[in-house]
Amino acid sequence: MNPETHSTRPSAPGPGPAPGGTAGGDDFPHGAEAPSYEVWGEVETDPAGVFADLPEQDRAYRDRARAFGLDDVRPVIDDYWNRADYPLHLGRRLGELDLLRDGVHVEGFAPMTTLAAGLVNMELSRADGSVGTICGVQGGLALRSVAYCGSPEQVEHWVPRLARAEVWGAFALTEPAHGSDSVSLETRATRVDGGYRLSGEKKWIGNASLADTPEGGVTVVWARTEDDGAVRGFLVEQQWDGYTATTIENKLSLRAIWQAHLRMEDVFVPDTHVLPEARTFKDTARVLFATRLGVAWSAVGHATACYETAVQYAQQRVQFGRPLAASQIVQERLARMQSELVTMQTMVRHMTARAEADSLTPEQASLAKYTCTRTARSIAANARDLLGGNGILLEHRVARHLADIEAIHTYEGTETVQALIIGRSITGRSAFAG
Repeated sequence: MNPETHSTRPSAPGPGPAPGGTAGGDDFPHGAEAPSYEVWGEVETDPAGVFADLPEQDRAYRDRARAFGLDDVRPVIDDYWNRADYPLHLGRRLGELDLLRDGVHVEGFAPMTTLAAGLVNMELSRADGSVGTICGVQGGLALRSVAYCGSPEQVEHWVPRLARAEVWGAFALTEPAHGSDSVSLETRATRVDGGYRLSGEKKWIGNASLADTPEGGVTVVWARTEDDGAVRGFLVEQQWDGYTATTIENKLSLRAIWQAHLRMEDVFVPDTHVLPEARTFKDTARVLFATRLGVAWSAVGHATACYETAVQYAQQRVQFGRPLAASQIVQERLARMQSELVTMQTMVRHMTARAEADSLTPEQASLAKYTCTRTARSIAANARDLLGGNGILLEHRVARHLADIEAIHTYEGTETVQALIIGRSITGRSAFAG
């Protein structure tokens, strides 16, 4: 699919009334106007003071990401999400604001700690899950792969450009037949004079179908070499012959970023584009391990958005002559959401401190991802229910976050995979099949 053509599709009509016309009790008198609700305003979202002692530099990254969410994302995101269109201008703006690096050191850029990266992930996902995923794909996966596994020349050429969004980056590991068991990937790399020939298919690859944009794209492709069966990493420029990426349509989650079904037919990759330090699946796993904590932070961002929306709506929505917030059952719901949110915040702050001390284990990263995505699901469902029929409208935020949480609950390792990693650490026995 041509992204330029795709991006110029006419806007779909705005959402109509809820099914039945009176969902949530909106039975207004004839001629009365439906009330409007402000659900992006400021709410106390750190009641336990988990983030009260942030270092100044980390706080500055967080505040910059928060302002970007309110000033740049808020005015346009419902339209892009509704049309399943990619707001490329927001990705470019992330590069201008230095919010794409996911904590990876880049020569000539200001220091960015793991905590700062987590806070940025949180705030971007608080604004929108697709925008948070742009950062996760561009910085967390593509840029990190080159930074960790590239030659000095590759790092110098590609990493600053990826950080500034001067080129789009993709990370191609998952295949149509290999998701959770990605170690069994079937994409093949055959050694030829001057490089390799790649053949195979990948699926659900974010940013892989952006060859026709002004920036173009580069995809980090993980493939198994024919000669020794090792998993290697390759930098594939998206305009090369034999590279075909079709944007996946009809998604109900992360609709404002494009994932692609990628087909490679005898794509020639010169030696200059082979990642020299990507020699086994352990190198792939090293990149994925670094991003798993970021997904937990994203879950906190989604949950924060749902919680603050529920609080504001409950204060503004009047039923039976009083605000919902004056109801005991609503206050219990809000208390439960706040308790769950603080649990998530405390976990990611603690796990991030371990990561910065280089003591975070894969099992702990899995525990953070498992706990936070599950809990975000709970908060989102509770908030959606509290909003009644209004909860399914994009303008009230919760439905978009509820849908997007389903994606982060799955990618970077499904709940089942995380549970098996945690279970193995508990019992000392592996329950993985095969």
